[in-house]
Parts: sequence; C-alpha cells; structure tokens
Amino acid sequence: MKRNKIVFYTSTGLLTALMLFSVSMYLFNHNEISQAFSGFGYPSYIIYPYAGAKLLGLFAIWNTNFKTIKEWAYAGFFFAFVLAFFAHYMIGDGEQTGALIALVLLIISYVFYKKK
Repeated sequence: MKRNKIVFYTSTGLLTALMLFSVSMYLFNHNEISQAFSGFGYPSYIIYPYAGAKLLGLFAIWNTNFKTIKEWAYAGFFFAFVLAFFAHYMIGDGEQTGALIALVLLIISYVFYKKK
C-alpha cells in the first residue's frame, strides 16, 4: 500500500512539474510558442486557453473531492499527450520525447491512483 502511494505521488509530482514548465513556457515565452503552434498549423490564440486548461487539469488530478472530474482530467491529458506526440512526430522536429515522457508519467499516475 505504501509503495503504491509513493509511486503515485512521485509520478504525479513529476507530471505536475512537466506541466507547470509547459504552462510557464506558454505564458512567458509566447512568441516562441506561437511560432511552434503556427508550425503545427494551430492558431496562436489557443495558447492561453490551453495553458489554463492544463492548470485546471492539474488541479483536478490533485483534488481528492471530484472523482469524476479527475477521470476527465486524466482522459483529457491522455488525448493531449498522444496528439502532441504525433504532431511533433509528423512535422519531424524531434520534440516528441517530452510528450512521450508525459504520457508515461500520466499512465503510471493513473494506474497507481486506482491502486492507492
């Protein structure tokens, strides 16, 4: 039981650090992120709402009161990471590793959330 909690909190903590780094890039390095989004063919006006959605998702994952919303947050992050992986892979910029790491951390976090 204790091992499951340690794995859950470690993986969720690392995922949170990765997401907070991503959000900080969205907020404080907007020009570079805007160019990256343009390279994907995405409009740059979705950067700030996407940063907000990531923060809300992190809040939902760490909050113990809203189990259904937590499930939705895990699902939303899953689709975001899978789509980010393939977006980076398809344009060939070599930046898909971050999305793959986030996906692995998310899966570990979810599995051990169910076990704890």
